[in-house]
Amino acid sequence: MTIRSDRDHGQHYRPRMSCLKKLEAIVVQMQDPSTGVKGSEQKLNVTTIPHAIAGQDIVAWISKHMNMDNDEAQAFGTMLAAFGYIYPLQDHKKLVLRPDGSLYRFQTPYFWPVQKSKAEDTDYAIYLAKRNIRKKGVLDAHEQEEYNKLHNWMNHKWDFIVMQAKEQYQAGKTRQKADRVVFDCQERAYWIVQRPPPQTHSAMDVLDRHIDPNTEEKKPYDYYRRIIIYTQQAVMRSRVKSTVSLGALVKYMATFMNHDPFLVPCLPSNPWLTDDDSYWELNMADVEVPTKMRVERWSFSFYELLNDPRGRSDFKIFLKKEFSGENLAFWEAAEELKWGTGASMSEKAEHIFKTFLAPGAPRWINIDGRTMGITVKGLEHPHRYVLDGAQTHIFMLMKKDTFYRYLKSPVYKEIQKKAISPVPHSFSDTQLQQNTRNRRLSISPIITWQKEQEEKAKAEAAAGPIDIKKLMASKLDRK
Repeated sequence: MTIRSDRDHGQHYRPRMSCLKKLEAIVVQMQDPSTGVKGSEQKLNVTTIPHAIAGQDIVAWISKHMNMDNDEAQAFGTMLAAFGYIYPLQDHKKLVLRPDGSLYRFQTPYFWPVQKSKAEDTDYAIYLAKRNIRKKGVLDAHEQEEYNKLHNWMNHKWDFIVMQAKEQYQAGKTRQKADRVVFDCQERAYWIVQRPPPQTHSAMDVLDRHIDPNTEEKKPYDYYRRIIIYTQQAVMRSRVKSTVSLGALVKYMATFMNHDPFLVPCLPSNPWLTDDDSYWELNMADVEVPTKMRVERWSFSFYELLNDPRGRSDFKIFLKKEFSGENLAFWEAAEELKWGTGASMSEKAEHIFKTFLAPGAPRWINIDGRTMGITVKGLEHPHRYVLDGAQTHIFMLMKKDTFYRYLKSPVYKEIQKKAISPVPHSFSDTQLQQNTRNRRLSISPIITWQKEQEEKAKAEAAAGPIDIKKLMASKLDRK
């Protein structure tokens, strides 16, 4: 859990400033080995620091490559230091660029402010604990104050923080002295940017705010009311034992195991390995005689039946004999409205109302009055999900009643008898090479789509209302 401190500097309100990306590109140019700022080994006290650069060299590079005078270049360099892209090796408390021989280094990209990760209070507590160990309890005034606050707030996990700080301190002692000094300066500069001292302006802060980021946000009454309702619902929500959920998972795996091509070989053969497309031809959407495994999968759930075009067409035959084909037709019309184009939404909604919902409709569906009233009222201003209530009602009606009668019907038993069981192929190496040479192009998706549209139009024409007078007149004319 992240605890927000009093000196948060607007962490919650801070947006991702686009200028950071531009600054990052400039810093990358400055580090170019051929055209960037030249760095060299410099002595800091008695330690030799690699890749150190002088402040005057940074100002000169900025002035030359960005067409600025020295004052503007110094201000721009100070902005780079304030954002943490360069850091001083001598005066750590002030992130400013001095146009003299003061030493600086480029910050490692891990500590750049453009990183997605946010500075957490736990990381800051580990850093302060490590400094406290290294300095033997002597910290700056603001650091000691923050250390005490974090100690009180994170007392429940302070042992973990101290353990992490000790491990990092011991790991740092194994490094060379120059690396220790560089890493200490990098880390200190990063935390000055992220957690600046009091009375210090942070470059990461956003100016001209309408809200003070350090004031506590007042929660309205409705916020607490929603929290209470959510908590009550969470308490009353039923819980499932792990044994029950694991049992359901095992049952699902046992049911679908034989239908998973990663666990069981495809029949008659895997077309990706043998270049034989018999598997795809046997499992086409409009195949006349399906396979036994495909028919068996229809019995797993009502969703599996509707998801298979061949199974849905077989289910339509059963509903036609049961004189309840309007239920599936309405469900398909609702799906088409939900996933169709927005331009034809009003036209489809009007067609659905006249066909399924209007009084005296040719394919009127039987749903309860409350759902019917809500649906009809919603169709005055149609949208994609206006039929969700009626569609769910019809779906559950077919799932709980019609689906199980279909599994016991002669229609399903007949398709089970007709279903074929492919014989596994055992191709030799010569036959596999021959299959590779006999590859042919698949059917164009445009042709498949046109065929589907034609079949859909025929199905809609067959499912439409029949005019008895015209039918009898045509029969008399033929006689």
